[in-house]
Amino acid sequence: MKSARFTVPHRVGDLLTAAVPALAERMLATAIRRDWEATVGAELARRSRPASLDQGVLEIQASNSPWLMELQMRGGEILEALGRRYGRSVVSLRFALGAIPATPPVSVDRSPRPVARLSPEETREIETVTASLGDPGLVRALRRLITKDRLSRRPQTSIPTAEKDQS
Repeated sequence: MKSARFTVPHRVGDLLTAAVPALAERMLATAIRRDWEATVGAELARRSRPASLDQGVLEIQASNSPWLMELQMRGGEILEALGRRYGRSVVSLRFALGAIPATPPVSVDRSPRPVARLSPEETREIETVTASLGDPGLVRALRRLITKDRLSRRPQTSIPTAEKDQS
């Protein structure tokens, strides 16, 4: 009967970096990019990004000169935050100007909304007002403008509450 041999589990990242030592710095650079906002805060992250990591020197790109100066003044603070999160892997910082990618747009609610329509009388009034104009482009623009004006002047309807229903 063979005895079962148990081994301690190893992280795949640890095995890969043991086999390819240069991979450790690349994996660290990826982790720093991924966690940049959590490391330096939302305001600095919006105006900067980690660009490269080479032999423990992290290059940080700033969106413009004033933010470059701000990053340089807060370099010690940034290095401490990186040290708390990643240990002594990052030994110094280098700052440069560079293009910072825009933040992804905030998702917009695209749920269907009820369409407000003009009454037949209002539509006839608009047709009468625009009938004397000769330019078709001007007619379309004026119709659209008057329609939007009429719809915006309507009182806003709200969902009745239970209190209103009882009265």
